[in-house]
Amino acid sequence: MDNKELREFICEIGRRAYNRGMGAANDGNISVLLDDGTLLCTPTGVSKGFMTPDMICRIDRSGELVEAGAYRPSTEMKMHLCVYDRREDVKAVVHAHPLYATVHAICGKPLTQQIMPESTMFLGEVPLTPYGLPSTTELCDAIIPALDKHDAILLENHGALSYGHDLQSAYFKMEALDYYAKVVYLAAAYGGANEFNADQVEKLLNVRREKFNQPGRHPFID
Repeated sequence: MDNKELREFICEIGRRAYNRGMGAANDGNISVLLDDGTLLCTPTGVSKGFMTPDMICRIDRSGELVEAGAYRPSTEMKMHLCVYDRREDVKAVVHAHPLYATVHAICGKPLTQQIMPESTMFLGEVPLTPYGLPSTTELCDAIIPALDKHDAILLENHGALSYGHDLQSAYFKMEALDYYAKVVYLAAAYGGANEFNADQVEKLLNVRREKFNQPGRHPFID
């Protein structure tokens, strides 16, 4: 995509997230790493459901604005930059507060149950990282241990973070994470989900290896 199309697509992803209830008011933020090493990112203080391309900011790898404009970048860009610094394969990051995933995050419950083929193959599990003060390096330090093996994480008492080789991949992981969280939550009301055994998990991982060209990391696959 060229710069204009990418700005429009960031706005589209923001609308999708907003319409799915992945955050109230101005919650959440999105960024994309460009070929020249700069980033496009969502502005602070603006609802992700009502952004326009002119609101999208462009920053460098230190978080400073590259292009002057009326909008300032999200204050959570330190967390995004931390992901890019640790994962050279990542080109887009999405942070949101999807309801069921956030319930797990504030209750201190990582998503570890292996209960659906899709979540086992494409997420494996979603760890809970320690609480870090938003908009600070404290939050960045909290997520570092989880980045090497996972493409989606829960932020304790905060929300969720996902990332991928492009923006659509990063966003779909957020959708998949929240659906996984919702199924776990609702299954608990019926006595808990039936979980795959080790042999079933391994067969699903083999399907991922053999039939899906899936970029990214997986906690069960080296």
